[in-house]
This record gives sequence, structure tokens and C-alpha cells, in this order.
Amino acid sequence: MTQSSFTDADVLRARIAARIAAGLTERAEDLPHDLTERLRVAREQALARARVVRRQAAAESFVTLAGGAAARSGPPWWQRLAIVLPLIMLVAGLVLIREHDLREQVLAAADIDSVLLADDLPPDAYSDPGFAEFLKSQQP
Repeated sequence: MTQSSFTDADVLRARIAARIAAGLTERAEDLPHDLTERLRVAREQALARARVVRRQAAAESFVTLAGGAAARSGPPWWQRLAIVLPLIMLVAGLVLIREHDLREQVLAAADIDSVLLADDLPPDAYSDPGFAEFLKSQQP
């Protein structure tokens, strides 16, 4: 986005805020005194918080511009390792589980193949539809 689109959005936000503020100001005279006082205190607290946030944002941007030391600093290497190590272990565990399941599937297929080849019945008989019916009729 360009800089002009940001300013257009800011102008639009300012217009909406002005309309809301005007509507609230018109209706403020109808509100009870205790409610208007609570709203005034809440407004002052919100403005104070906004000032603090703006100051912190300005200070952070100044530190970054002053040398970028804040961007380069961070947690020590052992804390970074403590964050990343569980993720690495999780991925390694998932890979090991997948490899184990794949090995079990290969072994099961090898067992089936060895039983088929060791049987007296030729392997073509298993693909015969009549043989499948014969097996179904033989089961109790």
C-alpha cells in the first residue's frame, strides 16, 4: 500500500470518530450525573494508557533506529534451544513412528506372501471367483 492510502484511511477513521463523538456529546446531557462521571474517568484512563503506549512505541522505534541492538538481542542460546528442542524431538518421534508403521506393513505383506508361496494351492486360485465362493461355503 502507498502512503496516501494510509492517510486516506486515517482521515476516514477520524471522520467516523468525530461522528461518534458528536453523537455521544449530544446524548450526554440526558445521562445521569454518576454515569457521566464514570465515563469521564474511564475516558481519562484510556487517554493515559494511549499516551503510555505511544511513548513506548516511540522509545522502541528510537532504540531500533539508534543501532538496532534491540533487534539483535534476545534470549540466550540455551533458551532458544529449550524452545526448539521439543519441536525437534516431536518431529523426530513422528518420523520414527511412520518408519515403524511402514516396516510393520512390509513385514505383514512378506508374511502373507510367504504363506501364499508355501501353500500347495497355486496363487492363481485365490483370484478365481469360484474359489472365493468355495471358501465362503466352507466356513461354519
